[in-house]
Amino acid sequence: MTPPRLKALRDSGVDGIGDLLYLFPRRYIDRSTVLPIREISSGQTVTVIGRILQAEEAGFGRNKRLHVTIFDGTGRLEGVWFKGLKFFKKRFKPGKVVSFYGTVKQFGTSLSMSHPDVEDIEDGDTAGRGLVPVYPSTNFFKTTYISSLTIQRWIAQILQRQRFEEYLPDYMLRDYRLPQRRDALTSIHIPEHIGQPAAGLRRFKFEELLLFQLSMQQLRQTRIEQNPGAMLESGDLTRDFVTRVLPFKLTEGQLRAVHDIVQDISSGKQMNRLIQGDVGSGKTVVAVLALLMALDSGYQGAMMAPTEILAEQHYHTLTEYLTPLNIRVRLLTGNQNTALRRDVLTDIEGGKAQIVVGTHALIQDKVRFHRLGMVVIDEQHRFGVMQRSNLLSKGTHPHVLVMSATPIPRSLAMTLYSDLDVTLIKGLPAGRKPISTVVRFDKNRPDIYRFVHGEITKGGQVYVVFPLVEESESLDLKDATMGFEQLRDLFPDFQVGLIHGRMKSTEKDLVMQAFASGSLHILVSTTVIEVGVNVPNASVMIIEHAERFGLSQLHQLRGRIGRGSRKSYCILMTDVKRSKEARFRLETMSKTQDGFEIAEADLKLRGPGDFLGTKQSGLPSFRFADIIEDQPIVEETRDLARKILREDPGLEHPEHQGLSHVFRRYFDSKSHYFGMG
Repeated sequence: MTPPRLKALRDSGVDGIGDLLYLFPRRYIDRSTVLPIREISSGQTVTVIGRILQAEEAGFGRNKRLHVTIFDGTGRLEGVWFKGLKFFKKRFKPGKVVSFYGTVKQFGTSLSMSHPDVEDIEDGDTAGRGLVPVYPSTNFFKTTYISSLTIQRWIAQILQRQRFEEYLPDYMLRDYRLPQRRDALTSIHIPEHIGQPAAGLRRFKFEELLLFQLSMQQLRQTRIEQNPGAMLESGDLTRDFVTRVLPFKLTEGQLRAVHDIVQDISSGKQMNRLIQGDVGSGKTVVAVLALLMALDSGYQGAMMAPTEILAEQHYHTLTEYLTPLNIRVRLLTGNQNTALRRDVLTDIEGGKAQIVVGTHALIQDKVRFHRLGMVVIDEQHRFGVMQRSNLLSKGTHPHVLVMSATPIPRSLAMTLYSDLDVTLIKGLPAGRKPISTVVRFDKNRPDIYRFVHGEITKGGQVYVVFPLVEESESLDLKDATMGFEQLRDLFPDFQVGLIHGRMKSTEKDLVMQAFASGSLHILVSTTVIEVGVNVPNASVMIIEHAERFGLSQLHQLRGRIGRGSRKSYCILMTDVKRSKEARFRLETMSKTQDGFEIAEADLKLRGPGDFLGTKQSGLPSFRFADIIEDQPIVEETRDLARKILREDPGLEHPEHQGLSHVFRRYFDSKSHYFGMG
């Protein structure tokens, strides 16, 4: 290992033996499935192994290219390079044995691959069985000729000479059929057959997820043991709200959720609960009841939303619900003028503001509550473990109730939210009917508009949703303003309104009130209607350019209709030409109304980072595990972590000594994530 190679390793993030051992192959060449060159044909993507016969340049100037011919005893194949000729020419020496992986093309009688993946193969073993690991490569590796074969040789030497400590207890290795650390590393780096690497990798996924789950359960345990919670109970306000204000009876799911909350807030321990439910399942009413129980017990309540638009919508909903009970609700957002903001902050500190609605600015140090007893967080995806931890440790240790606007897929619920107790609200309020969802194209517009006319004539109202506010030249999309003008011309007998994110709050309120009261028949909107607007009479939603929306967003939008007794229809307008992913999203929407099913499909499609919408979402970074693909291991490790900490809270049993040492180190290194740093 020469100094230039050591530098190349360091520049690539490999700083020591440990980093090298955990630099896992990105794929394997299975020699047992390598095809003889004479058996391959144009269009196939294959691996071939052969000896280099020659490496020659051809062409001039910009058309210059390198042709490398290999021979495997059955036929010849050319690798062709158009870039990096100088480097590749040095690399390909006649007589050397290499593998080419790529798509085969045929020119006349010659077979070739353009810029194939290349690996050096041990000379004299071209017919051998087994797997050849292919490691991630960098420019630093290429310039110092560090090939996959070189890396494998170095790791083989380390595995022979190094002593490996095993910190997973014997019972765990036995019960979960995990290999010892050295055996797992050997099966990944020097496998003998195709099934070995996966078994080795499973061991490292398991220990990584176990350490994470132990951390989450430790947080949960610490909160339960150390954070006392205010003893709250329902009183006159809660009773009056249910009997006088609510126009409907609570569903069984809502009653169950309220029961869980009551048990938490009367236990003397701090509540940290997630309320999960589908769009329209009635989570907001449950949250209002939780806030009222705090008020009945002499405390203040707070409701946090991720955006100012959502905070404003919640403020209007709460004001509407609670004005009959003479409850003072205040709104705190970043765009308020200084005088108003000072007035709100004074009310909060003095206790005049009984319920405060705002964005996550509510948890900043400048905001001082008189006596905060209950915090409701809406749209949980945007609040990570750290933000929750900050909230839980605030002065009075308020109870925390988390509401998720859309269902959280099981795999995420068991990682991101495994420090929370979970309540599931199943079922929709009485009288709700299924929504018919269909995909339609431009050619269907005359039929759709005839249908809309009929629905309005029968007393229904219609949403028409657009993805953009203004016309965009780069994306050939209809914007809401143009759509509004066209619909006004098409339906001269009906009242058409427009609402979008660029309008002032007062303007939006006037339009929404007109729609809610029934004086507007058609509401043209961008996605500002996504959450928190309740118009039971709205029975049709047309979503323009539906292929531009994510699955969860489409599901949330659809949740705005079907809130009354009318049969409702969601029409997804799209282009005939659309991507495979867009087709999958629209098919999923037309097949099911189950939010949990839709959330799982969306997560698989977009991956956790994109699904959560932001890197600050509190998504942990895993080196080996994939929380979607490895859901069975996520479940196993969560259950095991709970069992371990229940039976051995301090990890003091002799069998947990090694695990305890590694766990403490892991927890400290991730303290910024867990909000303990």
